[in-house]
Amino acid sequence: MARGKKGRAVSGWLVVDKPAGITSTAVVNKVKWAMDAQKAGHAGTLDPAATGVLAIALGEATKTVPYVTDAMKGYRFMVNLGAATTTDDAEGSVIAESALRPSDAEIEAALAAFRGDIQQVPPQFSAVKVDGERAYDLAREGEAMDLAARPLWVERLEVLSRPSADQVELEMVCGKGGYVRSIARDLGQALGCLGHVAWLRREWSGPFTAAEGISVAQIDALAKTAELDAFLKPLELGLADLPELPCTPEGAARLKNGNPGMVLASSVGYGDEAWASYQGRAIAVGIYKSGELHPSRVFN
Repeated sequence: MARGKKGRAVSGWLVVDKPAGITSTAVVNKVKWAMDAQKAGHAGTLDPAATGVLAIALGEATKTVPYVTDAMKGYRFMVNLGAATTTDDAEGSVIAESALRPSDAEIEAALAAFRGDIQQVPPQFSAVKVDGERAYDLAREGEAMDLAARPLWVERLEVLSRPSADQVELEMVCGKGGYVRSIARDLGQALGCLGHVAWLRREWSGPFTAAEGISVAQIDALAKTAELDAFLKPLELGLADLPELPCTPEGAARLKNGNPGMVLASSVGYGDEAWASYQGRAIAVGIYKSGELHPSRVFN
């Protein structure tokens, strides 16, 4: 006899305002326990020292995680000027220092090179895989790695404030795979003064914002209650960047069985990715072809 899944078949998104000092995985595990959920995952890791929006997908919403992970994200962070660290943030040990301090005008000028399509080398302490192992595991063992540069789209990178000669507060909007610590490190190098992240906050990620997030303390206080369930957001929010195609009752039935189903006419082009809905609920994600959606993911 097949063993039943442990927990509730609860689906949706729980937006958490992650505090500093806890890993993203620990937050996911806490939410899964508090919601008594069968399945949970998150859309985009935050460093343990970072704060801000961490969107937790539960149940069927985990099928929409890739679309939130791929979405644009907004960060606010402080760069400490004058020192480089092992981790490119304040958690690491200082490995080099400089007495040079750039002017506001020099910082503004240097930021131009970090906007648009850029190439970015991940920090040594990152989750990038090297020969099947995580870079941070190798870095902890004292191994220096030659990590390959990766493409990143930076929509916006602006100075918010300059509290002192030693610090500059920045705001960045970027695409998938951006490392704020690398921005701080590389900006410091470009300015000749070195630099690292003092603190980092993710203000928003795709359709989710830190302002609407629940705290970890609230999760603990409301664990396994209907009050916590009330914070759940519909899984459809994870599909906000894809066009929605309402489908017919017959189309919905076919899509639920994994077959192409008829959807109502729209401006979506042949071969575009979209999601089909019936009575406002997501049925499937797939490719639009000649009046039908060919499903790649089906929601139960």
